[in-house]
Formats: sequence, C-alpha cells, structure tokens
Amino acid sequence: MPSPIKWRELVRRLRAVGWGPPEGGGKHLVMWRAGQKLVIPNPHKGDIDWSLTKRILVQADISRDEWEQL
Repeated sequence: MPSPIKWRELVRRLRAVGWGPPEGGGKHLVMWRAGQKLVIPNPHKGDIDWSLTKRILVQADISRDEWEQL
C-alpha cells in the first residue's frame, strides 16, 4: 500500500503534468488545466492519504504508473 504524500509533493507532481498553481484560499484550493478544474485539499491538514490522492488522480485523469514516474 502506498504511503501518504506531502501536500507540496502532490502540487509539484500535478504541476509537472501541466496543472496550474493552486488558487483560492477557502476550504479547498483549485488547480486548472485547459479549462478543467481540479479541487485539492487545504495544505494545513498534514499529509494526504493515498486513498484521497487516488481520487484526485482519477479526477485529473492521471494513471498510477504515470504518477509514480514523476
């Protein structure tokens, strides 16, 4: 089972595949890519569990293999 990921690492990898910088400042932040919106968790809650990371990757249309290569 994959380990939790730090918020900064999540954002770094998403930016590497073309997502823009996090925007917002409310309960959740959003990232944009070609008119597509991706909601990500607030950075102040600690590490992100793999189950949540997996749901984010599905929304971002990123395969697990592609994610692990970043």
